[in-house]
Amino acid sequence: MRNSTISFLTLAIVFFATIYFIFMVNNYENEVERLNNKVETLFENIENDACVIDSLSNELDSLNYRYQMFNSEPGTTFIDILNAIIQVESRGNPSAHAQGEDAVGILQIRKCMVDDVNRILKKRGASLRYTYIDRWDENKSKEMFDIFCTYYGLTTAEEMARCWNGGPRGISNPSTLSYWDKVLTEINS
Repeated sequence: MRNSTISFLTLAIVFFATIYFIFMVNNYENEVERLNNKVETLFENIENDACVIDSLSNELDSLNYRYQMFNSEPGTTFIDILNAIIQVESRGNPSAHAQGEDAVGILQIRKCMVDDVNRILKKRGASLRYTYIDRWDENKSKEMFDIFCTYYGLTTAEEMARCWNGGPRGISNPSTLSYWDKVLTEINS
């Protein structure tokens, strides 16, 4: 009697496990079909130019555009100017930290700069936001620099350097001239 009970329980477990397995395989097949349909829809949208670029991609695209927006003389491209500012700020050290100002990373970004960039992004309707920790990330620091320069219409090396040092009105602040001299020295080196 006991062996027949064990056989019956074993048979019942195998039966229910088989049913469960079939049910799960069917669910997975349905999920794969749903994802395939979603991918096909995305490809159709791309082919029909109905693709929407999110705000992060848009910012990265504008950064790539900036690399090409200046003439090609040495020291006048956006990347040359950015690199000169990085050299003045941190000598390229992503771990740089000026504790007195709480300025960190390759561009020595302070919390008020992150707040300003996030305000700009909010004003543009972008969902992207930066955190204070993002100041340590080289790429995110460069993105914030680009957003700042683009928003305030900074197009020359002097405008970028002096406003990065002294805020949006830094170009008219005489105290930013010595900072500009340092950046200009880096550009010309």
